[in-house]
Amino acid sequence: MHPQDEPRAWWKEAVIYQIYPRSFADSNGDGIGDLNGITAHLPYLSKLGIDVIWLSPVYASPNDDNGYDISDYRAIMDEFGTMEDFDYLLAAAHRLGIKIVMDLVANHTSDEHAWFVESRSSVASDKRDWYLWRDPVDGHEPNDWQSVFSGPAWEFDEASGQYYLHCFSRKQPDLNWDNPTVRDAIYDMMTWWCEKGIDGFRMDVISMISKDPSFANGPLWAHVCNGPHVHEYLQEMRRRVLSRFDLLTVGEAGGVTIEEARRYANADGSELNMVFEFDHVDGNATTAGTLYDKWGYAKPQLPAVRAAFNRWQLGLEGVAWNSLYWDNHDQPRAVSRFGDDRPEWRVLSAKMLATCLHLMKGTPYIYQGEELGMTNKRFAGPEELVDVEEVNAWHELVEKKGILSADELLRCFDAVARDNARTPMQWDASPNAGFCAEGVEPWLAINPNYGQINAAACLADPDSIFYYYQKLIELRHSHPIIVYGTFRPLLEESDSIWAYERHLGDCVLTAACNWTDQEQRCDLWDEHSGTRLIGNYTGHVDGILRPYEAYVTLR
Repeated sequence: MHPQDEPRAWWKEAVIYQIYPRSFADSNGDGIGDLNGITAHLPYLSKLGIDVIWLSPVYASPNDDNGYDISDYRAIMDEFGTMEDFDYLLAAAHRLGIKIVMDLVANHTSDEHAWFVESRSSVASDKRDWYLWRDPVDGHEPNDWQSVFSGPAWEFDEASGQYYLHCFSRKQPDLNWDNPTVRDAIYDMMTWWCEKGIDGFRMDVISMISKDPSFANGPLWAHVCNGPHVHEYLQEMRRRVLSRFDLLTVGEAGGVTIEEARRYANADGSELNMVFEFDHVDGNATTAGTLYDKWGYAKPQLPAVRAAFNRWQLGLEGVAWNSLYWDNHDQPRAVSRFGDDRPEWRVLSAKMLATCLHLMKGTPYIYQGEELGMTNKRFAGPEELVDVEEVNAWHELVEKKGILSADELLRCFDAVARDNARTPMQWDASPNAGFCAEGVEPWLAINPNYGQINAAACLADPDSIFYYYQKLIELRHSHPIIVYGTFRPLLEESDSIWAYERHLGDCVLTAACNWTDQEQRCDLWDEHSGTRLIGNYTGHVDGILRPYEAYVTLR
């Protein structure tokens, strides 16, 4: 497909902003972010220029995994407000031209969902087969699968003498998608939300909905990701629901390969618009310094991160669509993980990372606070842990097995723990960072650096990270080459510079980013290189990229 012939779509041209509602803004003084808090800050998001809000789960939930354990898909969590509050948010966002994408969590429910309560009530229940129940094998779990959150992926039910599968927390039983009645119920629920007027779905762990029917021993991911019927079920979902509405759809696809992504996000529109892949946040990009499983602290190195992105840019060209992100609610803060969060370099490196990401081909995602350069928090001890993944890892690796020392695991948490991304939004320098009222205890401790890093300070500084993101978004909206141009990697042998070109017709965009705190030689530009499009320094020095410099031209 010639790039000039590539079909246009609003979701290709959009910039998405993820909100983690619990940590965004508290409007009622309970220390927990809520829907009305989001509504109150819509003008801020409109000023930034984003097109879409991806709303992490706001459904009714007992909060074992911060809302990713849903007890009622058609109700709002009490802490977040009411359905009337949601409807008001949706209408207010639409008036500002901002769309709302919901988080669809359909691989599993809460064990407090009415479906599972009924399934668990009796082996004869008509909903027994809505979940994955198995008999013991030799008096133990049906196989050796280990859950994502540590420990066996099976929970024994004393009343029935069977185990149920939970790939995550024991309070998150997996649904049985092989049961057509389950699929009908999910599609009905999705249709209900679409008819309410939402604009799409981010689909949580959607690559896990079809399991290996053999339930053979081995690594969990190898048996629950990209299973035998996953594409059949997504194509059915497309026919039954997605094709009836004008939606953005993105699937979180753990274990996905480029070949699989070409099917999930095929340009023929038979399944999803795009997927989230993880090559740049795990695997070869981050294994150096890993102490156990995901837990490590070494900073990802440019050659591996760049190679991961380049593979996906080239591998999906013309046949599928990329999603672009540095961080989200499951990943640590971008400037701490990939950049340099030291005070003297934080602003420059945050702008550099933004430049790298937003000018590649695909739909970019901004995680709340990324546009401020919010950083990872330091963990003083286990008493500060909130996330179920961290709590379970501490119990398993430090207290139970002694695989890691307390200091080692805390150092890992400082680098990669999910709570780094979940500390409350830093709105201003007032007590509690403007997230909640003075004297109210926030649900999760606020990063102590909020006095220096906050939205009010960024809005008052015309050279801030916020306004740099605003400029990148404006460029995307005004230059088709940023959305639709083909991608060509440059300087792939460099250990310090990430560079690439974008091509559309006779136009060429050239971007180069220095990932180090030292000057680097860079001879990509001459007198014929075009005009400066954006950069994080004033002016440009020929033949050189200054520390953490990003420089982009268009001709």
